[in-house]
Amino acid sequence: MIELQKEENADKTSVLQDKIKKVFAEIGKVVVGQEHMINRLLVGLFSNGHILLEGVPGIAKTLTVSTLAKVLHLDFQRIQFTPDLLPADLVGTMIYNQKEGSFEVKKGPVFANLILADEVNRSPAKVQSALLESMQEKQVTIGETTYPLDRPFLVLATQNPVDQEGTYPLPEAQIDRFMMKVHVDYPSKAEELEVMRRMSNLTFSSEVNTILTKEDIFEIREAVNQVSLNESIENYIIELVYATREPASYGLDNEAQYIQFGASPRATINMNLAAKVVAFFNKRNYVLPEDVKEVAPDILNHRIILNYEAEADGVTTHDVIDAILHKVPISN
Repeated sequence: MIELQKEENADKTSVLQDKIKKVFAEIGKVVVGQEHMINRLLVGLFSNGHILLEGVPGIAKTLTVSTLAKVLHLDFQRIQFTPDLLPADLVGTMIYNQKEGSFEVKKGPVFANLILADEVNRSPAKVQSALLESMQEKQVTIGETTYPLDRPFLVLATQNPVDQEGTYPLPEAQIDRFMMKVHVDYPSKAEELEVMRRMSNLTFSSEVNTILTKEDIFEIREAVNQVSLNESIENYIIELVYATREPASYGLDNEAQYIQFGASPRATINMNLAAKVVAFFNKRNYVLPEDVKEVAPDILNHRIILNYEAEADGVTTHDVIDAILHKVPISN
């Protein structure tokens, strides 16, 4: 009986993994390249983590997220963040109904499964605070009443580099609540050639088929939860995060002079979750050190705060993370 149940679970897992492959293929009908970005968006979806995409305009950040929403058959809202956006524009407000003689709630666009916060760093601090509650607490307060948000709820935010005109740095507390910060780069020459050919074809269609339902997403999350992570991998994750806080203790004397603050405990939790999803994508029910190394840069890059010396010397968080991954040994 137990063996039969194991076989059924294995078959079910295999079906879900095949569906994930189809998701990649379906998005690829519209989006050229950007496999890394698509992978990280799905990692966030299946581990219940919000994703921040950073890159210059015009490299398909918005297109990728909107296409993903179609493939997932989820309630989707795109919110264009601007300097004059108000918190009520995001979460909703109380409106007086003259006919009824009472106030009623008008819910905002945040009441959806998948939120695209487009150019999130163009909005002021009050709007960032409103988004913060929905991201962390999965709820929204309008007036004196708190409303739970639908499940699944995921914020996929895009931002242009903060040195561009008209942008505001996101508060550190909010940045930390994003599971990953994914840097989106320019496409290769071959990819850009394909983009040009597709988008200059007036008959090109961006329509895609629905692959996953809400039920599928919850089943995949449950399957990911069953992926095992042994004690040596757990210790390796802890060591990586502690190396960002106490670099000198790990022989990272050169990097120590540049780190002002290390990663928070959220980095530890998120690295565990993301590594499980990557293992599941690779059709394994256990995590390898390579899975941790694969997700570590995207999880740590926005949590390590460098000082002015690093900026003066041209040292980036990616340089520091590379050094940490080379120096910190894998526990046995």
